Amino acid sequence: MTQPHAVWNLSGFGDEVDPDPAVQAAVLLALGASHIEVRSAWGTNVSELEPDAVERLKSILEEKGLKVSAVASPIGKVDVSLPVEHEVARLRRIMSVAKALDTKYVRIFSFYRAEGQSQEEVRGAVMERMAALAGEAAANGIVLLHENEKGIYGDTPERVLDIMETVNSPALRVAWDNANFVQVGVKPYTEGYAILRPYLEYLQVKDAIATTGEVVPSGEGDGELEATIAALAADGYTGFASLEPHLASAHELGGYSGPVAFGIAARAFAGLAHKSGVTLA
Repeated sequence: MTQPHAVWNLSGFGDEVDPDPAVQAAVLLALGASHIEVRSAWGTNVSELEPDAVERLKSILEEKGLKVSAVASPIGKVDVSLPVEHEVARLRRIMSVAKALDTKYVRIFSFYRAEGQSQEEVRGAVMERMAALAGEAAANGIVLLHENEKGIYGDTPERVLDIMETVNSPALRVAWDNANFVQVGVKPYTEGYAILRPYLEYLQVKDAIATTGEVVPSGEGDGELEATIAALAADGYTGFASLEPHLASAHELGGYSGPVAFGIAARAFAGLAHKSGVTLA
């Protein structure tokens, strides 16, 4: 048996389990997680949670003994033609949620473009907005985690690198998602790991099949999860691993799995982590 040489904090998207944070927490704890990633609670997205709801959520998680790894915001999952201030204003609200929940991480995206527009045509507008968001985050002690979502500017390793190098801010880092890379025709570890590893600060756990784009448990797709996990462990990565299984259904602002499918995803990932000597805590 491989001797553990890395310890990662296990987290997961609570709303993939159930809309109720109490159920989310119970399932995550049963699966060995010490943290939760907050995207929505009681069916309300984090960007729209009122302060009293945030306090209620905080008290539930504290009672369960579960900490928050990140706030999974929808920032940047909008058309790039919207004014810069549109997303900056939303970020300010979400940062207040992150601070209330005692996490420094906020997940974001790098904007959609209109039909018929090329990525090159919107690059300047994307960089302007990403720099504005990073500046706002830096001023508030928040670190933005860019997820490589399909359809946005930063959907391939090269364009994610372009964002990181251009914005050049310690307040903007990479949330690495193997499945999303697969869905845009990329071999994640082979084609992206080496260039993005210097910026990689957060691991979102899901896998996908290249021919269909179907999301599957870790190790069952073409996401090169095993190679990625082994490399991160060897590199000394000690951050979060956040389960985002997407095994049952998906909707505009996220996916859903349910408790049973979420458990399947968690056990699949735990098996791969163990093979690479990673202890999940």
